[in-house]
Amino acid sequence: MNHAWLLPEYIEDILPPYARQAESLRRRLLDLFDGYGYELVCPPMIEYLDSLLTGAAGELDLKTFKVVDGLSGRLMGVRADITPQAARIDAHLLNRQGATRLCYAGPVLHAKPDGLMSSREPYQVGVELFGHAGIEADREILQLLLAALAATGLDQVRISLGHVGLFRALSAAAGVPPENEHALFLALRAKDVPALAQLTEGLDPVWRVAFARLPELYGDAAVIAVARNELPDLPGVTQALDDLDALLATGANLAVDLSDLRGFGYHNGAVFAAYVGGQAQSVALGGRYDNAGAVFGRGRPATGFSLDLRRILGSLPEPAARPGILAPLSEDAGLAARIAGLRAAGERVVVEFPGQSAHRAESGCDRQLVFQAGEWTILPV
Repeated sequence: MNHAWLLPEYIEDILPPYARQAESLRRRLLDLFDGYGYELVCPPMIEYLDSLLTGAAGELDLKTFKVVDGLSGRLMGVRADITPQAARIDAHLLNRQGATRLCYAGPVLHAKPDGLMSSREPYQVGVELFGHAGIEADREILQLLLAALAATGLDQVRISLGHVGLFRALSAAAGVPPENEHALFLALRAKDVPALAQLTEGLDPVWRVAFARLPELYGDAAVIAVARNELPDLPGVTQALDDLDALLATGANLAVDLSDLRGFGYHNGAVFAAYVGGQAQSVALGGRYDNAGAVFGRGRPATGFSLDLRRILGSLPEPAARPGILAPLSEDAGLAARIAGLRAAGERVVVEFPGQSAHRAESGCDRQLVFQAGEWTILPV
């Protein structure tokens, strides 16, 4: 039997008081981004598929719902990530020459969940910085991520820093066959030592040792010094370690993990992931992804991050319902003026309909307006 109220797997409603908490966080974060000079954009939920999946964003293919446009007959996709849309806006619509700072907030849809506890409808809130290739841009993005996480009220936040450029430098110098590169990338990310040994079996010993060492190089700033001594002396490796050294000075609760990689074919520089407490799934992801806008006519330096608002809600304490004031239904002009004044002052005032007094507790009101001594007075319920 089909029940009309059932939702698809990994799709769920956000109910009171969580929905209000989510909206409050969204507003707080967008105001924070605005204070740093990031301008709000609102891309559409659906676009032509070749726009959503062009270039580096092609890895989103398996996550993207596809539909046929009834007007043009072309294949369309429901966005699985807002970042490629921001790159399109920067490259094709704004066409600015200097640094461009954009922010966004909205739902995305995934054909498959990222994990057993993941929603297929994440709510992305994020920022993208286009037009500056220097480490200064990465530091600003990381500073803003730290400020955003602090604004959410999350406790025990930790951020892991990695660098895709270091992997690419080692891979190119070692002569890793193109058909093995992605598998090697995934093995490092998973810290799968047996797979790592198998994939590097045919390489020169110096490269096998270097790749085997990467999963063990994680921790504080001391890891950078160890990596400089133990990894091959390559310009790409030196630059990556310099970048990570500079980023570690950005704030507290930062650590390095040289095998913490993501975005194969997409990211090309420093990457970072934010975690809460002992949770294995990240609440925010970000990093450098230069030239993502090339398919739209302009390849520009780019870096940014996005938070999953749903996952953040799941990491916060249960929110309390907002208390309100119960008012009787009346044509009294004084009561109407009193209610209007309270609402203008930010109070929540609920007018009680006839016959609803038995369900008064459901209103969430802890006070009530009572006509007393010639005026409307607020008293406890």
